[in-house]
Amino acid sequence: MARQNTLFKEAFNRYAAFLTPDAALPSEPEIAAQLGISRSTARAILMRLSDAGIIRWNKRQKIVLRQPTDADLFPEEETNSLHDIIERQFMLRILSDDAQPGMQINELELAREIGAGTTSVREFLIRFSRFGLIEKRPNSHWILKGFTREFALELADVREMFELHSAAEFGKLPANHSAWTALTAIKREHQELLDGFDERYRDFSQLDEKFHLLIHGASRNRFIADFYDVISIVFHYHYQWNKAMARERNSRAIAEHLDYIEALQSRDKERIDKACRLHLSSARQTLLQSIPQNTNEEASDP
Repeated sequence: MARQNTLFKEAFNRYAAFLTPDAALPSEPEIAAQLGISRSTARAILMRLSDAGIIRWNKRQKIVLRQPTDADLFPEEETNSLHDIIERQFMLRILSDDAQPGMQINELELAREIGAGTTSVREFLIRFSRFGLIEKRPNSHWILKGFTREFALELADVREMFELHSAAEFGKLPANHSAWTALTAIKREHQELLDGFDERYRDFSQLDEKFHLLIHGASRNRFIADFYDVISIVFHYHYQWNKAMARERNSRAIAEHLDYIEALQSRDKERIDKACRLHLSSARQTLLQSIPQNTNEEASDP
């Protein structure tokens, strides 16, 4: 029950964040598909929105009356899933200044630090290990292989293949699809971030993750969704690795996002492809610049 309650609260906050006044909401099955939840959970979300006076729900017609406020949302500590908590603690550990290739990761110690069960931690590590960043050893131990330049290049290649496809699919969505409303809300968040950029530029990484996850949702491809979950983890956290030039880097990325959003809204296939490629090229360079080169890598570079 606790797991389902967390799922409901997280999904409610996620959906409420995209609502804009006067928008017409889709059917329960469409909401369920968009959020990756059950129809019963989607219905519970609509009921809470209706009870709070955020939407008017009359049979099949669901109209947004007002934009949700912070008071309407569940506190963050109530919406963090166990997976998110494990992910955050694991990434903070392997991205710390003293984390080096060959560093041991012990399931029991990590579970104790997080306050989670060892089975949940082991499942996360097994899933993450498919990408070659960590390797299983006997006696509940794992070895950090190291985030190398080669790993980053392979990761960027896969991300670009996925996103070019997803962006093209996004441009084909029908005009009444809720993703367009979500995209408009994200565009507004970018503009608001720019208004207070000097104080808030470090908030960009979370907005970046939200934007790209929305685009990938348009693919409706279970394999892309599964792989992109790990890809997004790395690209999201890499903003924390190298804080040098963070303000300038984030400013450029926001400008690219806004051009990308306008391209998506234009539905012009060539314009979408061009904006997508430009931004992904910048993201690749940013990721590579975040990786300290060791002596061997420096020697092999031309």
